[in-house]
Amino acid sequence: MTDPHVHVEVNLVRAGADVRNLLARTFGLVADLPAEVATGCGQRVPRAMTSPRPASVTCLPCREYASEQHRRFADELETLFRMPGATVDGEDSARAVARHRDLAARFAGE
Repeated sequence: MTDPHVHVEVNLVRAGADVRNLLARTFGLVADLPAEVATGCGQRVPRAMTSPRPASVTCLPCREYASEQHRRFADELETLFRMPGATVDGEDSARAVARHRDLAARFAGE
């Protein structure tokens, strides 16, 4: 039987399109995406069965994992970008923190 759930990739915060785009702009190279990925709930599933969008993820352990990862990343950003005028890939640091806190809340169902 196949798993009917949509999961989140274990490297959800750091392996997304934003990171790939930054690497492509910086180095001009982008690695091929793997066909199968590790998930927040500990499984390996086809990449097509994952999503970074809270509304699409149906695996409850993955939703909890994603919420915690976005919350931790927001905390890291707050610590790293305390200097005035700091940006994250052109985005105001406060906006980046707020975006990740919002994603954490949405994955938690808040």
